[in-house]
Parts: sequence; C-alpha cells; structure tokens
Amino acid sequence: MHILLLNQYYPPDTSATAKMAVQVAVKLAERHQVTVVAGRPSYDPDEFYPFAFLRRDIRDNVTVERVASTAYPRHQMRRRVSNYLSYLALAVPRALAIHPDIVLAMTDPPVAGIAGAFIARMADRPFVYNIRDLYPDMAIGGDIVQPNRWVDRWEKMHRRALHQAARVIVLGDDMRERIISKGVSPDRVVVVRDGASFPPSPPERNDLVVQKIRCDFSFVALHAGNLGFYGAWDSLLKAAHILRNENTGLVFVGDGANRAAMEISAKALPNVRFLPFFPIEQVPDVMMAGDVHIVTVRRGLEGVVVPSKLYSILAAGRPVLAIAAAESDAARIVRETGCGIFADPDDPAAIAAAIRELRNDPNRLIQMGIRAKETAAKYARVDELESFVEVIEEAANHRNNHGDSHLES
Repeated sequence: MHILLLNQYYPPDTSATAKMAVQVAVKLAERHQVTVVAGRPSYDPDEFYPFAFLRRDIRDNVTVERVASTAYPRHQMRRRVSNYLSYLALAVPRALAIHPDIVLAMTDPPVAGIAGAFIARMADRPFVYNIRDLYPDMAIGGDIVQPNRWVDRWEKMHRRALHQAARVIVLGDDMRERIISKGVSPDRVVVVRDGASFPPSPPERNDLVVQKIRCDFSFVALHAGNLGFYGAWDSLLKAAHILRNENTGLVFVGDGANRAAMEISAKALPNVRFLPFFPIEQVPDVMMAGDVHIVTVRRGLEGVVVPSKLYSILAAGRPVLAIAAAESDAARIVRETGCGIFADPDDPAAIAAAIRELRNDPNRLIQMGIRAKETAAKYARVDELESFVEVIEEAANHRNNHGDSHLES
C-alpha cells in the first residue's frame, strides 16, 4: 500500500522527530510504498537546501518531497512560526494531490495531526496519528501559551483529529491514559515506544573525552539532551545548591530554550557545568561520563511529554534518576525494573537526597546498571519499529466514519 507520512522535519534536520521519522519511514518502506511530505531543512540541519518550490529525493526506498517552506533557524522562535505556517500552507495541498492509501501524521508542527486528519478526511482514507508531544497540553503546561479561546479552539480541533484516527500511536502508558481521558476509545490507542538501539562497547572511565565531560567531579549526575520547557530545572538547580560542597557535580550536555536562564541561575554554583552537544560518535563517552543519568518531566506534564532518551540510557547500562511524578512512564519503568530511582520533581531536598544516596552506594549503582541493560532488551528499537508497522497495517483495514458519533462539532 501507499503510505503518506506528514512531518515537517526529516533528515538532514537533526530534531528527535526527524530521526524517528526516517526510521519509521525506512522500516515501512521494506514492505510498502512510502512518501514523506516535509519542509525545507531548518532544525540544525547537516546540509542546507536551496529554495525550490518542490524538491523530490528518493532515499532508502522512501520518496521525500520537500515543499518550499521558510527555513529560519530553530532558535529564532518568532520566525520559526513562519516555518510552521508556510509548511502547512504548502504541504496540505501537495499531500491532497498524492492520493495515498493511508495518512500518517506526527507532531511537527504541533498542529500536524489536525492537518493530517483533514487530508485523510478529504481523501477518504484512514488516518493514523503518531503523537510525539501532546499539544496543546504541552504549550499550556510548558507556559508557552496561556489558556484562551484560541487554545480552546485548538484543543477542540485536536480532539476531533484524535477521534477520527483509526489508531493513535503514543510513546508511553501515561500518554495513553491522557488520550483515553479525552474520550478516545482505548482499543484505538496503542503504545509503541521509541525503544533502545544498542551502542558499541563503551569507552573506559579514564578516556579523555569521558574525563572532560566529568569536569573533575568525583560523582556526576548527568543530563544529556534538550533543555526545553518540560524539565524540573529549578528543582534540579536547587538540589545542586544543597550539594554544592560535596564534590558532586550536575553536568548538563546539550542546549534548548531554557539553557540561558539556567546558566544565569547556576552562575554561583561551583558544582554545575553546561557543555554543548557532542558529535554522535562520542555519545558513548557521554553515556559513560555520568554515574547516574537524569530523566526529568515537570509535574503536570506526565503523559504530555515522554522522554525517549531513557532508552539510550538503559541501552548503555547506566543507572537512571527519574525526576518525575510517580505516575509518569519514566518513574514507572524505573520503579518496576530497579534500574534506578525516582524523586519528586517539586522537592529539591528529595532530589539531593536521591543523588547522595546513589553516590554513597556504588554496589547498588552497579546492580542498577545491570538491570538497565536487561530492561533495554525488552524495549529493543527493532522490535518497536516492527510493532509500529503492524499498527499501520491494521489501521489500513480500519474504516471509520471520520470521527466518533458522540464528538461535538
């Protein structure tokens, strides 16, 4: 069958959704015809493309069509909206001209699911919605927008898209519960995790890059990834203040919307360091550098954001400190498998106590690392991708009536 995948970001974009979109597309293309409608590369791309009304490439048996959206850098937040709007304005009519057998939408831009549902409805085709981040819940919970009538309208259209979907693919059980709470039938909401890819043999602790990342601290709690709107950053930095005289470091590797503010807040803290992203070939060094790796979701955003970097940590056999509500997916996995511990995201003293507890029990850390590897094997990415394909194939045989009958118009 012919599958249309709608997502603005696709390699050479380097966003998390671009990386996952290409894996999904290539896996689907092993058995089906796949067309991706993307925008011009703008998310820290490895390569820039000149302007063209439509650029078509075939990579790994996937047809990638790029519409002529604007390509402002992702750090220019106001102009980034122009990227979103121009992509939607051009991608929707292009997608309508493709006539696929099924429409699959991700969540870049945040209203891509609404656009995908519209395209599927106009084409009279099944619709599958792969939710990476849950909007507008994410925008409100992350203090990006304030509740108003436009956000209410956004939520209403989003619920209509959810109810129209033959399947809603989500990243964790907490997100599944969120979607079901919006009135979507449970049998339509399927958990398919991003899963773990297993790295090569890890470097030694005395490796020069590992030592550089550790910044001479005797014990390192490390957060590697995006410093966006979803983390319990204030609580983390307050915990660092409690630990400031204990030669226990908090190292942040990465960038994001909150990094500048965090650096200002941590200016007087001798045990906090900020480092840039490292090249992909040095990711194993980053993994080895942390005695414990931090996964954080601020309270109220559980099920809105599911930090898939958890699986990379598990695959590297590293202990996890989940700074998230007990009902979050990350905290559940940590609690049930023993691969780490979790702490209340609103309690800096509890976070500091958890780090201190792990620092003082090296044998326990070793056991957590072993359990992390065992847990990663249960969530192997190759298996999760196979499950994704199976969900798409099931949905292709599902024909709904463009929305549940009880849905308000």
